[in-house]
Amino acid sequence: MEKRWALKDTVDEEEVKELSKSLNINKILAKLLIQRGIDSYDSAYKFFRPSLDDLYNPFLMLNMDKAVDRLLKAINSKENILIYGDYDVDGTTSVTLVYSFLKEFYPNIDYYIPDRYKEGYGISYAGIDYAFENKQTLVIALDCGIKAVDKVDYANTKGVDFIICDHHLPGDIIPDAVAVLDPKQHECEYPFKELSGCGVGFKFMQAFAQKNNIPFDRLMPYLDLLAISIAADIVKITDENRILAYYGLKTINENPRPGIECILEYSNIKRRKDNDPSPLVFEKQLGISDLVFTIAPRINAAGRMDSGSKSVELLNCSQFDKAKEMASNIDGHNTERRTLDTDTTEEALKMIEADPILKNSMSTVVYSDNWHKGILGIVASRISEVYYRPTIVLTLVDGIYTGSARSVKGFDLYEAIDHCNHLLESFGGHKYAAGLSLKKENIEAFVHCFENFVKENITSGSLMPEISIDSYLNIEDITDKFYTILKQFAPFGPGNLSPVFASDGLMDTGYARIVGSNHLKLQVCYPENRNISFNAIAFGLAEKFSIIKSKLPFEICYSINENVWREHTSLQLMVKDIRTNQH
Repeated sequence: MEKRWALKDTVDEEEVKELSKSLNINKILAKLLIQRGIDSYDSAYKFFRPSLDDLYNPFLMLNMDKAVDRLLKAINSKENILIYGDYDVDGTTSVTLVYSFLKEFYPNIDYYIPDRYKEGYGISYAGIDYAFENKQTLVIALDCGIKAVDKVDYANTKGVDFIICDHHLPGDIIPDAVAVLDPKQHECEYPFKELSGCGVGFKFMQAFAQKNNIPFDRLMPYLDLLAISIAADIVKITDENRILAYYGLKTINENPRPGIECILEYSNIKRRKDNDPSPLVFEKQLGISDLVFTIAPRINAAGRMDSGSKSVELLNCSQFDKAKEMASNIDGHNTERRTLDTDTTEEALKMIEADPILKNSMSTVVYSDNWHKGILGIVASRISEVYYRPTIVLTLVDGIYTGSARSVKGFDLYEAIDHCNHLLESFGGHKYAAGLSLKKENIEAFVHCFENFVKENITSGSLMPEISIDSYLNIEDITDKFYTILKQFAPFGPGNLSPVFASDGLMDTGYARIVGSNHLKLQVCYPENRNISFNAIAFGLAEKFSIIKSKLPFEICYSINENVWREHTSLQLMVKDIRTNQH
């Protein structure tokens, strides 16, 4: 699939020169900082040296005082408290954080994760009944609840109070809970709106700690959970999230909890030192991408294939041997999940290929009576990588089509689904990802409604994958010092993506070859200076081999990373696309 290269807007050259001189860094690095809104020595210092002192006062969040007061009342009155959270990574890390932190100070606490298949997403009537039957008069709902108006009304009739900690967009009506914490509420003046669900739960615990003179250090061991939620929920890693992710990653790298340590062992990221079998050490510093692609899928697998409560048990486990056994079971679920999502994706792609109308549509809606509900979001993402357009994948559960949706850059998926809400039983989500359910008899009407909205509102630019390029770069400027500073831009993620560079006028030194099934390995340099060259790997770009073989100058866009091979570390270019200079 052809990709569009989009060079970021130019910045003021004088400003770049001034910042470069002030920080004594390469002008390209100064340019990257300015693109991120960092234009002075002081702001650069804060960026490169994140400080917990810069976290916002949690009581700036609307209703935080009410939430803390109700929690303290429950503790002082010896009420039973239920910590309730969704079954995905954000939900289970939220529950683990709030449950285990409060458990340090108060014993009458339980937690509840709804069954993905029997109860669905968010607060359920079954969960409320569980609280009522167990005399739990206060429920703290995490990563869900902002639209649970009817459910909270039902809980009120049962004498069950709710504190809602959510980060999704509110509806027109706010649930009648004791307190609703959500920085996206219109009246909420909290300075940072992009917290994860776990982030909102953390701010609640930070406020509880402040109110009770509990040192912030008592919260530090829980930042690992918060970093995982930030990574998995794809929230912006800027401002407060960047600080929290930075220190959460530090905790994971230096002192991981047993559950996370065991997950990493099963994913082969950790290795024992040859000369000391007791301490476990990482082969590399783990970053956000390791959380996204290694830890998060395994935590998610429990909720997809079994129960999300298994993930909470693992993350909360303090005994290494027990954690290892639980991690083994979850790793098995992840293996099963991978097989299922591969098979389902292949089946869905064949359906699209066999249907000329669907193949040539502006959107994709595929459905089956037999697909596993737990992997539909993954399948939707896979399909949208092949057919770059808004995608919905549904399966039949108890007579209701239920599933997940994924979008493409620049298209508001939530708005498109909302346009068709008269045909839906329920839906929720974000601009780029959503969940929905509808009756079987409405499926055809929904397909037409969704397709028509997409056709009328999507732009041609949204239908071609785009590679956003920070800057052109002379590869001879890629030095150890350059990369050392570049690494300090991490943690990378939305809002602070790993910089992508472009270099033109390149040639291969003669080592280019296809490796694996569809990857291209090469070594690039400038024709006039073959003494400076860099190894490069282009995953999934074997079809570009003809450009290399033509012997004509070409250009690449890429990010830079470290490659470790037999204890030797070298810089490597991670190529995203290749094209001829004549493009």
